[in-house]
Amino acid sequence: MQALRKILIGLGGFALLVFAIAIFLPSRVRIERRIVIDAPAATIFSLANDFRQVGKWSPWQESDPNARYTITGPPRGVGATLAWEGNIVGKGSQKIIESAPYSKIVSELELGGRSDIVATFQLSAGDMGTQVVWSFDADFGLNLPARYTGLLLDGIVGDDYEAGLQNLKTMAERMPRADFSDTEIEIIVVEAQDIAYLSTTSIPLAAAISDAMRNSYSKVLGFIDQHKLTEAGAPISISRGYRGQDLAFDAAIPVHGISDDTPRNEPGVKLGHTYAGPVIRVKHVGSYLALGRTHDKIAAYLAALGIERNGDAWESYVVDATRTAEADLVTYVYYPIRDSGNLP
Repeated sequence: MQALRKILIGLGGFALLVFAIAIFLPSRVRIERRIVIDAPAATIFSLANDFRQVGKWSPWQESDPNARYTITGPPRGVGATLAWEGNIVGKGSQKIIESAPYSKIVSELELGGRSDIVATFQLSAGDMGTQVVWSFDADFGLNLPARYTGLLLDGIVGDDYEAGLQNLKTMAERMPRADFSDTEIEIIVVEAQDIAYLSTTSIPLAAAISDAMRNSYSKVLGFIDQHKLTEAGAPISISRGYRGQDLAFDAAIPVHGISDDTPRNEPGVKLGHTYAGPVIRVKHVGSYLALGRTHDKIAAYLAALGIERNGDAWESYVVDATRTAEADLVTYVYYPIRDSGNLP
């Protein structure tokens, strides 16, 4: 009995010591890792603001490929929620509660029944690129055993954060380089229009393209007049890629008044219709020579958000270039896209 009493006293003293130490351990834990990524903040933000994109660089999905992941809520931004359950990653969820383009994303995590954990992405411009700070904040309050767990978190979570940031860096730096943060991008649904069009090619130089368009639209207008059709919209140019080293495109004008007597299969100008469905639309103001940069920004946007193209892009020239100052020219750029359930 004397020996048992000593053991109990010893255990009690040890428990009291553990309790006393826990009282002085920090109740809040912050883990932080940072990296510089040679990519625009808009691209990096988009890869972290959408759980479908997060899954492509997340260190946890790599470590437990058999885990079940479920995404609910909006496709990205505030309200987007990721839940998971697996043998290695355990069970939990993450919900975006703040999304400030293109600088900050805050998510609330639920891990092991705890919901007082916050993860934050902070983006800022740096000398060598975009600085990304990924932090993890947990408040254990009076949960003394959890405070001991907090001592181990930096080694566990910190390593995963470093791996994830490196994956994110690799992915972002392989994407198109254009910065689309200053571009207003709409996603709309368009209806098909009847068009009269002429397929043509040009060497990829501005002056040559301008001449090819001018000649093509002249022939299309002649066709419209000859067959008593009515112009139904602004001229458009539908990109058809390259034929050898030449740029291929259709110079088209929307029309009304097509009848059974209107010729369809003669050489030269033909009749057709435009794409119908969801599109990316961007309003470009200024010189036609700068349209290439707008196309580059759209390509970067599509890649960063994981949106697939669904056809050839086209431009709509909504003002008369012969009567409008170059700085005031307005062109709408359209990209057909595939609606895979992740559109904004």
